[in-house]
Amino acid sequence: MRLPVPLSALRTFEAAARRRSFKAAAAELNLTASAVSHSIRKVEEALGVALFERSGQRVALTPAGDALLEHVGRAFAELSRGLDLVSTRGTQLLRLHCAPSFAAQWLTPRLARFLAGHPGFEVRLAAGMDYARFLNDEFDADIVYGPPRGEGLILMPLGRETVTPLCSPERAARIGSLADLFGQTLIQSDNKLVRWPLWFDRNGLKAPPPVAIRFDRSFLAIAAAADGLGVALESTLLAEREIASGRLVAPLAGRAEDVVYTGHHLVFPATARHRAPLRIFARWLARERSVDLSTELT
Repeated sequence: MRLPVPLSALRTFEAAARRRSFKAAAAELNLTASAVSHSIRKVEEALGVALFERSGQRVALTPAGDALLEHVGRAFAELSRGLDLVSTRGTQLLRLHCAPSFAAQWLTPRLARFLAGHPGFEVRLAAGMDYARFLNDEFDADIVYGPPRGEGLILMPLGRETVTPLCSPERAARIGSLADLFGQTLIQSDNKLVRWPLWFDRNGLKAPPPVAIRFDRSFLAIAAAADGLGVALESTLLAEREIASGRLVAPLAGRAEDVVYTGHHLVFPATARHRAPLRIFARWLARERSVDLSTELT
């Protein structure tokens, strides 16, 4: 399809409209302000409509200019995404949002190995409890805790997790049965899907009243338990480093019924599924967690 104005002229219009300044657009595009003004005049003449209201050095969009910017801006953003999709040159950038405890306890310790195996790859990681909304193209994917929410998203379950009481070896020496937990400080994790009342109910007991030690993040509860403050009810996936080092043990392993569930998912918009950095990271993540994603990335 032949455009009524050159693509370069539309690019000049988009920069000037976005910045509301011919001078700022000129600096961005490495042009002179007069060249920007001349290019926009040509666009206005070709379309037969004024796009800017000019008042001295100041410019403002007309209703027609505002309407055109909405479409042109979206078109250039889509074009940029398409070029990024097929490009194999330069840095491969992944913009990832992640649940805080998964980021701190599981993902970050593995990033050095991932990056060593993928030269030229860059990861920008942000952690937070709020889910990424994918409305402003700020993130490519999100690792969420709990039931994923949102429409038009692809969900990749990150495997099953086991939730069990964990504590220091010194404290574990005083716990020989479920009843011994009633004499211990039970650390509360406020944002967990699996909490002490559910675990005690699963084991046919009524949970004791909560104590004063409470945390809103699993990584804090895990650290507190490793430091001997009490017994945490946490995922062995998130606590795997502390368990491997011997700082935490499961005192009731084999003597109690633990909770096994899928706690984390990788989620991303369907429109992003073909982006090379996301596909590379998702396949690596699937291997690390021993899960199948063959249907998610096809």
